[in-house]
Amino acid sequence: MRAAVIGLGVEGKKAVNSLLKHGWDVYATDLNMNVDLDGLDLPNLSMNLIEDSQSVSIVGDKITVDLGFSNSYAIEECDAIAISPSMFGGAFANRLLESNELLCDVVCGHRDLFTIGITGTNGKTTTVHMLKSILEDAGRKVLVGGNGGGGFSGYYDLILEANEGDYDILLVEVCDMTLDFANYCFDFDMVGLTNIGNDHMDVHKTIANYKDSLVRFFSNKTIFTAYNQDFNSDFKESASQTIPYFVYQDELKLFGKFNMLNAGLAAAIAKELKVPKDIIRQSLANFNAVEGRLDVYKINDADVYVGKTDNSDALASILAERNFYALFIGTPRHHEEHRLDILDVAVQYNPEVIVLFPGLDDTLDIAIYRLNSLGYMGNIITVNTLDQIIELVAEYSHEDAILIGGNGQETIIEIQERIKLISEKL
Repeated sequence: MRAAVIGLGVEGKKAVNSLLKHGWDVYATDLNMNVDLDGLDLPNLSMNLIEDSQSVSIVGDKITVDLGFSNSYAIEECDAIAISPSMFGGAFANRLLESNELLCDVVCGHRDLFTIGITGTNGKTTTVHMLKSILEDAGRKVLVGGNGGGGFSGYYDLILEANEGDYDILLVEVCDMTLDFANYCFDFDMVGLTNIGNDHMDVHKTIANYKDSLVRFFSNKTIFTAYNQDFNSDFKESASQTIPYFVYQDELKLFGKFNMLNAGLAAAIAKELKVPKDIIRQSLANFNAVEGRLDVYKINDADVYVGKTDNSDALASILAERNFYALFIGTPRHHEEHRLDILDVAVQYNPEVIVLFPGLDDTLDIAIYRLNSLGYMGNIITVNTLDQIIELVAEYSHEDAILIGGNGQETIIEIQERIKLISEKL
């Protein structure tokens, strides 16, 4: 079998890797010749590189990658096509829908599984892992994946694995930017909404537009929304059944009311699936923070909180529950200046120190300018290495609390691993 992958963003690269892993031949293309291929598992042997001033072709035993152009004949020869979720709804994608050439239509065993989607702005990954833990403790065979940006192997990997494995339940993390794409690819029996927050506004433009996307996504489905969620009346009109969930009241290791709500969502879905209450309670009581998500470590006198908080609502939910002497904030990509509004929230809570480090990109100068324009009067420090961050954590470790967050999941995981090692040695 041979597949074409159109677009080599996060999902496209993960699709290539998954197709190769599952034994497919792959033709991959991106019109941007300078696309970042980091994370793409290109074979090391028997490879030829063909390059001119406007295009690049990489030819291997099982894969051909064309950058700067697309070979329409090579695409036509493929058995299935995987497109970037951002292309869904466009003319090319619509043409593929008519001919049933999309990978999710060619490989469709995943649609036979009971499928649960978890979407929202913040808390998706934690909620997915909470629910997975509960269901597995209840004896269910659960396949988990979805949104590549959430640390999973992407939607296409989930589709391919579901077609080959023996599972009872498919549990999908759905990014709020890919709602229409996911709605087409998967047959959701239940959907849980964690929250609606201020992120990806470069795509949604307004919260109202985001809400309208959710209304389409929820149509004729059983949905779970927080008891106090904005737009619940709109969602109720669209869904076939709306089930409210509440703040979890039993034992949980994780910090924050927001995690108690995540646990409340996972528990509500599990209850609807007839999982016994004692299994739900025991599973959540034993649940540990997901790698890269907020966790707390003790270093000397300080509680050191580390986890991705890449939008203003995520940061505000933490700062509302604890006073922090210092905030360490990873900066966003150059084209994501909208995410700098996390600095607006940071300034509102007026920590003594704000430490800036490159999260997704080195946009330190832009972040410093933002802080100065906001009138922040505390100490601004910039660092570029993990060792420099650790040195400052040690310096502030006799204060009450420190938060390390912001953008850059991989960078924050690296920081988290180092902090954890130090904490365990003390």
